[in-house]
Amino acid sequence: MRPRTLEECLGQEQLLGHGRPLGDAIRRGDVGSCIFWGPPGTGKTTIARLIAQHTEREFVELSAVLDGVPRVKEIVREAEQRKLLGRGTVLFCDEIHRFNRAQQDAFLPHVERGTVTLIGATTENPSFELNGALLSRVQVYVLVPLSVAAITALLERALTDSERGLGHFELEAAPGAIPLLAEQSDGDARRALTVLEAAARLVGPHGTLTPELIVQALGRRV
Repeated sequence: MRPRTLEECLGQEQLLGHGRPLGDAIRRGDVGSCIFWGPPGTGKTTIARLIAQHTEREFVELSAVLDGVPRVKEIVREAEQRKLLGRGTVLFCDEIHRFNRAQQDAFLPHVERGTVTLIGATTENPSFELNGALLSRVQVYVLVPLSVAAITALLERALTDSERGLGHFELEAAPGAIPLLAEQSDGDARRALTVLEAAARLVGPHGTLTPELIVQALGRRV
């Protein structure tokens, strides 16, 4: 259910709306290196992918948990070749705060030269977790938990989307079921969709999602 266009995005209007610096930069196709700071499931990876799409750059993902400096060097070599052919690279580093200060320094020359557009995602305060040299070269954007209304709209979309969602299950939702899940998702779209899928598998095709079933899929008291 990841949005394929900026218009499909739900939530983060304070960043993506018309007249907002990030949203307008994406629409212009002109976005520099930045850090997305916010809770899980609020759209950090999604927005990074949309930036690559709107700026017609290659999207390359890096995990600070699984990858290290050798992988960064490999990505940079590929980005340099790509740049010679006239195509830029968005390097998305998930959980960038997991890199130590020396590892973070590995990004600096390539960000300065424009070899890559670095987009880092973190759930921790960048002021404490990222070194000053890197912070001085990026823009920090703060993402907030999604509203109940945004998650409700996402869940309703997932129920009817046969291509990317659960439309092929042809499920019904009893009154109160979707609002309950939206309220219990703590602003985390990924969690909401995961629980919705679990509930769908519990009830099966052509079934009805009830508040009781949602509570069962959540696996906790409400």
